[in-house]
Amino acid sequence: MIFPKQLNLEEHFKCPIWFADEPKYVDKLNKASNSYIKKATKNLKKVRDKRNKKFGNRGDMAQVFHSSTLIGDPKFKELQDYACATSHNLLNEMGFDLTNYQVFITEMWVQEFAKDGGGHHTLHTHWNGHISGFYFLKASEATSFPMFEDPRPGNVMNLLPEKDKTKITQASSQIMYKIKPGRIMFFPSYMPHQYAVDLGYEPFRFIHWNCQAISKSVLNYANNTNR
Repeated sequence: MIFPKQLNLEEHFKCPIWFADEPKYVDKLNKASNSYIKKATKNLKKVRDKRNKKFGNRGDMAQVFHSSTLIGDPKFKELQDYACATSHNLLNEMGFDLTNYQVFITEMWVQEFAKDGGGHHTLHTHWNGHISGFYFLKASEATSFPMFEDPRPGNVMNLLPEKDKTKITQASSQIMYKIKPGRIMFFPSYMPHQYAVDLGYEPFRFIHWNCQAISKSVLNYANNTNR
């Protein structure tokens, strides 16, 4: 039996991550988000005081200040419109038929990690979206950063060691991204992601959102029901 010397390669079920640098929003949105972070910090004060009383004064270590929704605030409308339109285009480029769907931003919030360090996010997905994204307002090589995990359960069930973890290959099960102020990222909402533990050396703040394609028939039903 003679086997072919060379095999043809086809790659399927790719997991895309898109990014670009859009620094023009940074100053404006940092200023606009200050009041949200201030309120989120105040909301966690009771939790922080109770913890410090029980375990000793740890400041705001390990806390993440998560704002209320930014949707409806005109200061963030330009970013919302950009994120929504881009998400629509990305879903279309991926091959989805959006003829009978309309894309909406269903969630948008800002968060900042504690200045005393320890802020992080554990691994999770966003089941209620199709495209999710980040826009970084305060970040550097000294801050936390996003990490994405292989979303294919079959692949991670029987992992082999990688030859070189400094390179991204088909053997990679985790990808880490360097970030900076003004960097914007989009990814499918099913992508498991987390944030590394922040050491508190420099401020770390970013905006996060979820976009969802909703059936027009569902929207029409909802509109008729609310009349």
